[in-house]
Amino acid sequence: MSNFNLHGLSVSNGIAIGKAYLLSNALIEVEHFSIELKDIKKEVKRYKKVVQQVNAELSKIKKDFLKINRSEFEGLINTHLMMLKDRNFNDDVIKIIESKRCNAEWAVKIQLDKIVLRFDQIDDSYIKERKLDVIQVAERITKALLGQTNNLSSRQLDNNTILIAHDISPADALIFKHNHYHGFITEIGGTNSHTAILARSLSIPSIVSIPMARKLIKNDDVVIVDGYSGTAIINPSNKVLKEYEQKKDLWDLEQKKLNKIRHFKNQTLDHRRILLMANIEEKQDLKTVKDNKADGIGLFRTEFLFMNRDDLPDENEQFENYSAIVKELANKEIVIRTLDSGADKMTVADTKKSPNPALGLRAIRLCLSEPRLFLTQLRAILKASAFGKVKILIPMISSIDELKQTKLLIERAKQSLTKDKIKYDKNIQVGGMIEVPAVAINADFFAKELDFLSIGTNDLIQYTLAIDRTDDSVSHLYNSIHPSVLKLMAETIKAAKKYNKQVSVCGEMAGDPKLTRLLLGMGVENFSMHPASILHVKKQILSTNIQKLKNITNKILRTNEPEVIETLILKINQSRHEQNYE
Repeated sequence: MSNFNLHGLSVSNGIAIGKAYLLSNALIEVEHFSIELKDIKKEVKRYKKVVQQVNAELSKIKKDFLKINRSEFEGLINTHLMMLKDRNFNDDVIKIIESKRCNAEWAVKIQLDKIVLRFDQIDDSYIKERKLDVIQVAERITKALLGQTNNLSSRQLDNNTILIAHDISPADALIFKHNHYHGFITEIGGTNSHTAILARSLSIPSIVSIPMARKLIKNDDVVIVDGYSGTAIINPSNKVLKEYEQKKDLWDLEQKKLNKIRHFKNQTLDHRRILLMANIEEKQDLKTVKDNKADGIGLFRTEFLFMNRDDLPDENEQFENYSAIVKELANKEIVIRTLDSGADKMTVADTKKSPNPALGLRAIRLCLSEPRLFLTQLRAILKASAFGKVKILIPMISSIDELKQTKLLIERAKQSLTKDKIKYDKNIQVGGMIEVPAVAINADFFAKELDFLSIGTNDLIQYTLAIDRTDDSVSHLYNSIHPSVLKLMAETIKAAKKYNKQVSVCGEMAGDPKLTRLLLGMGVENFSMHPASILHVKKQILSTNIQKLKNITNKILRTNEPEVIETLILKINQSRHEQNYE
């Protein structure tokens, strides 16, 4: 067996060692054959039966997710279920079977090719995400038609299997976790794709974007996944294997050590108290929040209540959802973000199509254009504030006028509740997400007018660098430590501190322990992240002296060369806490 290395993008740290299991790509294996006229109805019936079968499989997977409190995947599974029920897709497949007298597998492939071609003609992140979802659903249907199982657990696996796939759908992620896969390698994907985010939330060492991986790696090859460097080592020598087995033992030990700091205070060596908040989508996420001892909810994404349904949630339904979370986390701060619909999170509220949803009528723009929708949500949030420490967070603010209009509507909602003699927190704080460069540049004004700021790093990076982070062809340019991004963040933090306003960092940067010390040095004292990242960030906080970070942080912020910044950040993370990081 030949020994070689492959290089991709590291998306989830850790070391995994095992034997390769190649997941087939059914869409590539589809063959065309003709169906006799008398068998057309039978072929259509076979297609419909398979769609029902796949629907049942996904529904079961969704229930399994909820049983183990992995509700962060529910929205993604729901998206696939909706596509399975899409009459246009299914009717077109049936028409192709009937008109071309071809097998159902080939009809699915023809229909998929048409859809992908249309998607490729439009350049925006939402469409690209939907394209991937359609491909994954089509692959699942095709596998079932071919008689291949969609269940990864069907193969008898040992405890050290490395999955090699073109891509991994959210539906496969749960099976992946339950069946002891130690790591995975995919041919496509970026550092901030859904696949990458899922890998991090499951704490599975993973590498994406290794083209031709399934052609270069064979079943049962010994594979090392180095989730730190993004290197896959195929059939390593005994010397290399022993070296990585030691690294893996150390990594496993580190995971156990994390549990020991679970109950420690989030405090630096120079006694600075840091808030570690959690991002959630619904009530089922609270178990993970409690398990990881989050200080509260830094981002409650309310749009998930509006997704995958045909009607809008009324005031009472929203109030019941919000108040249930507030009550369960009594005495903890809950930051509720108003509807951030549009772009990659389409809901029933998105009635108008945009040629570029990421820059169109979305988030607060949509809410201001639909005041009745917005007022209903504001009333529900305000009513929930009577039961705990609730704050309102406005997404994608981009202008002074938007902020003024938003404040007016909040006041109108308060007045209507007062008139109805319904209790609410009259001093509820209102904050804004800093994710549009225009606002970061003018952070001084917004810091003065708002009660708190939250830096949404995912969109801020995307809009600052004009990069679609879901597009594999440019995802390598997506750089969270780009000098311009850091300068915009620094100005926002400076403005918040000038007016003694709280500022948090929310997004993938907040949950990346490699950037924790940099953010602490920049003055960040409030981090909001996926609950699974909290202990990793806490470990960095406990071993950091912020005072000793000041000089090198200032040096980073004065630097315009990304390579120099990377070197300095590496230096910060390698240094011992009693040193001055110089």
